Amino acid sequence: MTLESGLGVGLLVIGVMTLVTLTTRYGGVFLMSFVPINRRVEGFINGMSGSVLIALILPMAVEGDQAARMSLLTTLVIFLVAKKPLPAIGAGILMAAGWRYLF
Repeated sequence: MTLESGLGVGLLVIGVMTLVTLTTRYGGVFLMSFVPINRRVEGFINGMSGSVLIALILPMAVEGDQAARMSLLTTLVIFLVAKKPLPAIGAGILMAAGWRYLF
């Protein structure tokens, strides 16, 4: 299936993605209102976020270029020192951009 690329198709795709995102976000909140949050459910939710993060980062660390690896290392070091994720993410982005620019 192919679509002709144009402004209308691009806006349609963005609109559909927006609806899907909003539906899953609000649907998740709605469904979780029926689930009692006990220790088991809370443990699942806390463990899931780490699992998703590892699933996203590990392939980049294994198959990524040197800039990706340096970015991950920078993010890790800054997070361990500052204990704040936002400066660590910013430093990682700057490292990737700088490494690719210089090398």
